[in-house]
Amino acid sequence: MGALQALGSWSVYGIPAFLFLITVVVFFHELGHFAVARLFGVKVETFSIGFGRGLVKWKDGHGTQWKIGWIPLGGFVKFYGDADGASTPDREAAARMDPQQRAVAFPFKPLWQRALIVAAGPVANFILAVVILTGMFMFHGQVVIPPVVGDVIPHSAAADAGIKKGDRIVSVDGETIDSYNDLVQIVSLSAGQNLPIVIDRGRQRLTLWATPREVADKDPFGNVNRVGKLGIKSGLIPALVRLGPVDAFAASLSEIRQIVATTFRALTHSSSGARQISGVIGIAKLSGQVAAVSFIALIELAALLSVSIGLVNLFPIPLLDGGHLLYYACEGVLGRPLGERAQDVGFRLGLAVVLGIFLLATWNDLVRLNLF
Repeated sequence: MGALQALGSWSVYGIPAFLFLITVVVFFHELGHFAVARLFGVKVETFSIGFGRGLVKWKDGHGTQWKIGWIPLGGFVKFYGDADGASTPDREAAARMDPQQRAVAFPFKPLWQRALIVAAGPVANFILAVVILTGMFMFHGQVVIPPVVGDVIPHSAAADAGIKKGDRIVSVDGETIDSYNDLVQIVSLSAGQNLPIVIDRGRQRLTLWATPREVADKDPFGNVNRVGKLGIKSGLIPALVRLGPVDAFAASLSEIRQIVATTFRALTHSSSGARQISGVIGIAKLSGQVAAVSFIALIELAALLSVSIGLVNLFPIPLLDGGHLLYYACEGVLGRPLGERAQDVGFRLGLAVVLGIFLLATWNDLVRLNLF
């Protein structure tokens, strides 16, 4: 009962905030596909935000049907010549096309054009994140916490490694540390791993080795997660600094690089990587918690979500954009498209993987809500 009450308490903010975020991020993703397809003369039959029956729909002057589906968990752009929104080729229809129809059909476009159209979706997500973060750092400011050790907890992993008060963290496990938040992100995903930590101590540069210990940590919203901890505290007070256009742009790229690096670390280096995956419920809950803090925090979350969606869509899994790019890479090497059977098997495997990840993410969300 307590978990259900908690669910209701954040859903007031969570559901509207989640719908706002997913609509903005998905719209820009699909807009990337749409814009480049139009550039190369591909006829776009449908532009949909959400799935299922359209709650609102209309046609533009080019014959494209725009619609908002009643299931707001994604979106798609359907090109002429495709059987569905996942760009599965409609081979029977393609065989009946005349030259004029083939000129505007996606499957008959040159390989490089098809690849650019597919890649444009994830690229649009990264561009959106850069625009959001650059604007935020210029007009609101960037929270800056230098990675200087303010205190070391006795008998902690940091104390055992020889880290001392006043040390400046330069890198961890080969990853450059520009702020204290960078340090926290890497260490939290590295419990039990022996990490090389480069520090500046006075005029000396030293390399120490530390193994973060897994502990139960409560975030600012009261959520409890199992994360890695070194046992140190920041030595400087956070500062909100407004940046000029060039510095803000550079900081946004640095932030995105850190998000990408942290994502790969969570998936490939952390023994608890599978537990870090969040689904719709988890993102909706986080959206509500962040929206309750401030609109600026919600916009920053939009940038994070945009990078995540762009990155995940580049994974080489059929059904995702990265899977199509993998097929196109094979086509470029072989000099011909993959056979129908190979593509069909790939799509089925891709569907199984995507469904498996969705179920795992949903399970993680429910466990975090103490429903299991």
